[in-house]
Amino acid sequence: MLARFRDTGAPVIHIRHEFESSDAPFFAHGSIGAQINECVLPENGEPVVLKHHPNAFRDTELKTLLDERDIRKLTVLGAMSHVCIDATVRAAVDLGYDVTVVYDAIATRDLEFNGTAVPARQVHAAYMAALAFAYAKVIPTGELIHSSE
Repeated sequence: MLARFRDTGAPVIHIRHEFESSDAPFFAHGSIGAQINECVLPENGEPVVLKHHPNAFRDTELKTLLDERDIRKLTVLGAMSHVCIDATVRAAVDLGYDVTVVYDAIATRDLEFNGTAVPARQVHAAYMAALAFAYAKVIPTGELIHSSE
């Protein structure tokens, strides 16, 4: 996906999550988990937004970066569907952006609630279904790669 965006000249903005507390469950400051994976490192002036909350718009410069570039359509992918993807997509739509979610370019993990184990596949499906219902166009990578947008 990243190669396609770069090949077509589409603007790319990277989001990096880092918890501020010392007891962070993941994405702790200075940890490997808080770093951008080497296979998707930013290139040639692609901005990196550092966030401390699931919603990438909250207390960050993301909206300013989008507005400066006159971007109104967003394509979202990454991790994790049940936290950051969900929070950011909902916030983006509330801010008036047209959002596409690339569901097979998003990761999540197994969860547990009230003694019930929820496999990652079901977590992901539930969140994608909810986003598709009222927030975003939710598509596979192949559809985006073969589209003219």
